[in-house]
Amino acid sequence: MYSEESLKQFIQDNLGDRKFIVVSNRQPYEHQLNQGKVVCKRGAGGIITALDPVMQASHGTWIAVGNGTADKKICDAAGRIQVPEDNPKYTLRRVWLNKSENKGYYYGYSNEALWPLCHKTFERPSFEEDDWESYKQVNAKFADAVLDEVGDEEAFVWIQDYHLCLLPHLLRERMNKDQLIIAHFWHIPWPSYETFRICPQKKEILQGLLANDLLGFHINYHCNNFLENVEREVEARINRENLTVISDSHTTKIQAFPISVDYAGINHISQTKTVENEVKAWKNNYNLDNQKIIVGAERIDYTKGLPERFLAIERLLDEHPELIGRFSFLQLGQITRIHIPKYKRLNDELNDLMERINWKYSTDDWQPILFIRQHLSFQRLVALFKLGDVLVVSSLHDGMNLVAKEFISAHSDESGVLVLSKFTGAARELTEALHFNPYDLQEFAGKLYNGILMSDKEKKIRMIKLREKVMEQNIYAWANEMISELMECAYLS
Repeated sequence: MYSEESLKQFIQDNLGDRKFIVVSNRQPYEHQLNQGKVVCKRGAGGIITALDPVMQASHGTWIAVGNGTADKKICDAAGRIQVPEDNPKYTLRRVWLNKSENKGYYYGYSNEALWPLCHKTFERPSFEEDDWESYKQVNAKFADAVLDEVGDEEAFVWIQDYHLCLLPHLLRERMNKDQLIIAHFWHIPWPSYETFRICPQKKEILQGLLANDLLGFHINYHCNNFLENVEREVEARINRENLTVISDSHTTKIQAFPISVDYAGINHISQTKTVENEVKAWKNNYNLDNQKIIVGAERIDYTKGLPERFLAIERLLDEHPELIGRFSFLQLGQITRIHIPKYKRLNDELNDLMERINWKYSTDDWQPILFIRQHLSFQRLVALFKLGDVLVVSSLHDGMNLVAKEFISAHSDESGVLVLSKFTGAARELTEALHFNPYDLQEFAGKLYNGILMSDKEKKIRMIKLREKVMEQNIYAWANEMISELMECAYLS
């Protein structure tokens, strides 16, 4: 099994003198002012879950946007700080954006154009020219930061996600040919040609991504979609046998790398006294003794199927009134991108649904839905997963979904049931979960019912198999495979 130590040794043995640089929009740690004191918080989201342990093993540099209220206060003049705070293992280099850049690049082009374009959730993308200009400007800022970190040395640069499509090409234009080996991992789905062709900037995006040496997706389906888009939009030579594209005299390898989590780390944390105490705190604070616990945990986003989830809880109680008072559904969800109208509408819709369903079914001392909008420490989140008898993941479209794998890793007691949308990348790996179509409320409610009533014996059989898969294909195996491909790119260059 791959581990932090084996990955660290692999990088030391193979990286040579090259620097190791990860680039993403979201930062792994942010610093906030709280009652006059600076508090460090671990960032939320799949990229942080996946890459923080990899960076701790590599001792490299992570470049990301600094957006915490105290971020500038504790950095050096170049925006650098050593993280994690309690045991520093790598450098975080922050890029500073002004309000206009953040609005156009992040809220605008990234999340009102590219995000809905790549997710089949019937949300219309909005392509504003001003947002595109901000997107280009911020990608150029990231290029400046990378070039400053690399200097005259050689480096592996590993770019993350849809916020930085143009960065590879910008780096190629400004660096010596052999100085950089560039990889890019795309964390969300890649759309079919019929969908992607509506994007006014499609050629620039494809050309930007084809400046990478290695471009990774979660599953082969997304690789094939990308190749079809290249074939129809860009002058290039495609070899479908070895999944390479030659464009503008540069070769890009396209490959699927199903992302994962730090199984061993989460498994260990789940068995600590801290988590044990947090489990008790959850039960005491929300009066959860003698109940089955259904858990949902993600940020508030229209791709996650949250209204469908609330409606499935309602359907479950409509059809099985004997369950009234016998379970509680805890939905953890941080509000994000609230400046975008569709996110505000979603938050309002969820509030209305919760109030209606709770009014319909609540008793003097019980209500079915508990909606918790707060940032949790990682230990408290693991405790929530361990507490859960059932985890529900109802994404309408999802590249992978690491919450499902975190839940599995946290169940060191080999209990728990995963109720998983068919439309996640994780569903292709986690075949022992209860799969369902989130658009089919009858099927959805039925799977929740099956999960609540499943026998302890069947739970254990399923969970043991799920844990074996996540243990073997953990985050270090994912990183090892992708970095191995990067090394191959370096060798071929």
